[in-house]
Amino acid sequence: MEHEQTIPEQRKVGEAAPDTDTPDQLSIPAAAETGAAAPVVPRRRRGRTTLLIAGAAALGVLAGTVTGYAIQYDREPTPLPPLAQKVVTPKALAPDAATTNKTINANRWHKTDDDLAKLLIEAPKGAKVIDGAGYESLDWFATNYESPGEGLHHVLDDDLRRVVSTSWTEGEDIEVEVRLLQFRDRRAAEYNQRNQATYRQEEAGNAGAAIPGVADAAGRVWVASKVEEKPGYYPLRVGTVEARRGDVVVELFYYEKRGRNIAEDVLIDLAKRQLERL
Repeated sequence: MEHEQTIPEQRKVGEAAPDTDTPDQLSIPAAAETGAAAPVVPRRRRGRTTLLIAGAAALGVLAGTVTGYAIQYDREPTPLPPLAQKVVTPKALAPDAATTNKTINANRWHKTDDDLAKLLIEAPKGAKVIDGAGYESLDWFATNYESPGEGLHHVLDDDLRRVVSTSWTEGEDIEVEVRLLQFRDRRAAEYNQRNQATYRQEEAGNAGAAIPGVADAAGRVWVASKVEEKPGYYPLRVGTVEARRGDVVVELFYYEKRGRNIAEDVLIDLAKRQLERL
């Protein structure tokens, strides 16, 4: 029996085609209608050609680098152009010039890093020197405290580096002692000077006087309001100076052994002379 051939329905011009998405109108491949299996197309392998191209490019770069190195190796070296700035040759030290801390640290060297005893003021004309300018050991300096053991512990905690002093007498009734205390740094010196200034003010019983050109916090002078009196001794009046310049603290003691008044101008003059040397 022959199959009946279905003739597509004729549509008028301008008439929309029927919706082909409905399940009953989907087209069925001819192979599916006949029951024959569809042919299998093998997938194309990718990547091999790309790797070959990349390998060839790497070999080309390597070959070019080796060739350039070989060519450059056989060439004579090309001298560099002269410098635009003139070359300065350092001067040689004198044959007898010794290397010291001063020559090594020339840019940071300060005169207080030299012999500190040379910076002490000198006794005035007519005065009699008791102790010339020289160094005091820290343990000897600690004997100025009421308890030398605690005093030594105190100065070590304060980072005291070295101490120099000198003293003289003027006539029979006046004795002067000057001391320079150098600390490890400026902060330690400032801490010590402020603490000692508080103590000097309590001892003197007054606020003291300023030193012209020096901030109050960096230095003052005091003349004791009361005379010290002990049985068997002459009455004693004391004038003191406590000042600082950099990492060095100035301590000055002026003793009037008859208990007479001490002019503040005398102390101020001594303080200014000593600070100027620093």
